[in-house]
Amino acid sequence: MLPPALIPLTWLVLLLRYPKRTLAIGLPIVLTLASIAGWLILDQHSNQRRLDRLDMQITYAPTECTVDAPLRVQLRNSTDQSLINLKWRIAAYRPGEDINLVETLFTEARYSSASPLAPNAQWHTCLPLPSLRAGYRPSTLEFRIERRQGHFVR
Repeated sequence: MLPPALIPLTWLVLLLRYPKRTLAIGLPIVLTLASIAGWLILDQHSNQRRLDRLDMQITYAPTECTVDAPLRVQLRNSTDQSLINLKWRIAAYRPGEDINLVETLFTEARYSSASPLAPNAQWHTCLPLPSLRAGYRPSTLEFRIERRQGHFVR
């Protein structure tokens, strides 16, 4: 098998040596690959637009939630399609600052259910606190949801 870098070089040599045959075979392949890539880019862009339209709020609410899970997450699907799954990262900031105070950046929360979240439906849950840097109290911090990744019903 040729290394991947040699494939375009081989195609260029064949194009110079046998232009009609190479174009007759290569042009439909290139057009097919370009149309697949275009479709994937458009699909990813529309999925990202839907993710941006999700209304997500996270608050520190130890009175509404249990002691071991004091973060209340509310999710409202304000899109026109059902949400299949969603994962996100929880970040904590002091008001007015932009330094994330969550100690471990690899913890992610997620929404997944046996039935998709319908358009205009709501979902809420309570989550545990992520590991915070030493010396910060959760009641003085502002929690945010970042890096949303999810899928919708097609």
